[in-house]
Amino acid sequence: MPQRTGSSNPDLQKLIAELRSRGYKEKSGFMLAIANELAKPSRSRASVNISKLERTCNAKEDVIIPGKLLADGIISKHVTVACFSSSEEARKKIEKAGGKIVSIEHLVEKNPKGTGVRIMC
Repeated sequence: MPQRTGSSNPDLQKLIAELRSRGYKEKSGFMLAIANELAKPSRSRASVNISKLERTCNAKEDVIIPGKLLADGIISKHVTVACFSSSEEARKKIEKAGGKIVSIEHLVEKNPKGTGVRIMC
């Protein structure tokens, strides 16, 4: 029996499969790029701190993090962040600044081509 590779998280497996399927069907390089980032080993996936969002993002921008959002730093901008997971403290800081955290599925549904979406890897 071949050794299993990839994530053992069924939610992540489902998300990757869904993004790849829609990406090929709709010819969306955006969805395929996100699926490929999520398919990486967890130690290679992006971990982004709030401070990086403050430094690099504009107010009212959509950001996707194919990994985890962490709470180190301060944010004062209203941003919409789509990430696979986030710390509770990071969620509180984003919401306190007037932003919101949504699922990757929600952001892709809202903007399938990824127009104007910043990918933080």
